[in-house]
Amino acid sequence: MSTLSDLVHAQGRLTDADVEWLHRLAGDGQLLADLASADMVIWVETPDGSFIAVTHSRPSGAATLFYRDLVGEKVRPQWRTQVQAAFESGAIVDSSSPDWFEETPTRVRAVPIMRSQGSSEGTIIGVLTRHTNLGEVRTPSRQQISFDECANDLFHMISTGEFPDLAAPTAPRRGAPRASDGLIRLDVDGITTFASPNALSAFNRMGFDDELEGESLAEVTTRIVPPSRQVDESLPVVVTGRAPWRTDMEARGVTVSLRAIPLKDHGTRIGAIVLCRDVSELRHQEQELITKDATIREIHHRVKNNLQTVASLLRIQARRTHSEEAREALTQAMRRVESIAVVHDTLASGLAQTVDFDEVFDRVLKLVAEVASAPNTRARTQRTGRFGVLPSEYATPLALALTEVVTNAVEHGLSGQEGVVSIEATRTAEHLRVTVTDSGHGLPEGRVGQGLGTQIVRTLIQGELSGTIEWKGAEGEGTQVIIDIPMRWIVA
Repeated sequence: MSTLSDLVHAQGRLTDADVEWLHRLAGDGQLLADLASADMVIWVETPDGSFIAVTHSRPSGAATLFYRDLVGEKVRPQWRTQVQAAFESGAIVDSSSPDWFEETPTRVRAVPIMRSQGSSEGTIIGVLTRHTNLGEVRTPSRQQISFDECANDLFHMISTGEFPDLAAPTAPRRGAPRASDGLIRLDVDGITTFASPNALSAFNRMGFDDELEGESLAEVTTRIVPPSRQVDESLPVVVTGRAPWRTDMEARGVTVSLRAIPLKDHGTRIGAIVLCRDVSELRHQEQELITKDATIREIHHRVKNNLQTVASLLRIQARRTHSEEAREALTQAMRRVESIAVVHDTLASGLAQTVDFDEVFDRVLKLVAEVASAPNTRARTQRTGRFGVLPSEYATPLALALTEVVTNAVEHGLSGQEGVVSIEATRTAEHLRVTVTDSGHGLPEGRVGQGLGTQIVRTLIQGELSGTIEWKGAEGEGTQVIIDIPMRWIVA
């Protein structure tokens, strides 16, 4: 499905600032739909003078009128005159009589979307339509009447360029409050004129036992929050409704998320909507995840330290041994341990259990530098392409396998000569292919060795990564190693 940006840019009539404004308004489409108990559709003008729907929000507490999403459709004939009138006049246009949609009576309201431009006059960039299902209309409750009033205030602000507010946060925390979670209406002095039952329940759980209506929400908050508790500095402006902000407040082990939406009439503040939601369980889960992530990072850090200690012990032992064969075996073991330590060191520095393998492999190549500095050997390595992000369970065996392959290319392929080892990584949706090529001696008689390193590489690539590995090359013509790993096993 096309995104809002795709659909808007395809019309070629709006600027990036216009698109950002529509994105902000679309982000509150669900709020408007829930307050008005109606479907909300945003339309933008097309080059041929018609209009196309770029967003569609359905009410969560009422029946939707439309079985299929309207996004991408052109405005229907029965709405076009009304939408066109709102777009050209800059005024809200209501249907004069019920509009019938598939044998269902509806009421349509067309609201011009004005983008504020600071001190200069705003620009109409689209139209928001509200489609109310009259077949579901019942005697409205006090809550629904209050919700309708809030929706009408927001519609008026949309038509004058005062909503959405670009100063408001764009990325709410998990558990952002919705209208159905709890709504408080404040007057210009911050006095509660309406509080939904869910909102009252949330404050009751924090220790407020009275009625919210008629009370200053700021004073109520002051009585609830213990003096010893440190509070977010934005809490006062949220509970007074003076700024379009979000914050959390906590009391008696209960955490309530708050969002304030100031209400204005041509620049004059007339009150505010405060949405609230009990997010105690969500915040508790978030804290558990933070603790878990910190524990996992500490484990990776300690594992890395232990592996580096083991590598240091192997290095010391290799220097003390008098057997050349034993020294070589200990040195190889040291490099293998260090390559695993690199992965754990990378995991210890991040929250996710995934690693940027390009960073890991660049560090692994530094381990090969010791081999390249052997007498009579002048080898350099070069990498092209990208490995991308890999989960830790695949990064470790791949790092160890590539350490073996590249080390072997330098130590044996380029032994006693000058040359290049190139590593090319190609990643597609289906495969990760790594090709290691050296310009060295090539395979003796074209046969692959049967040493421990080769066995380790086969076990890691074929056994742990379900991939394939192939050696190519002839004596005197260099060697090429091709590793192919299916991406279905790598879910990063």
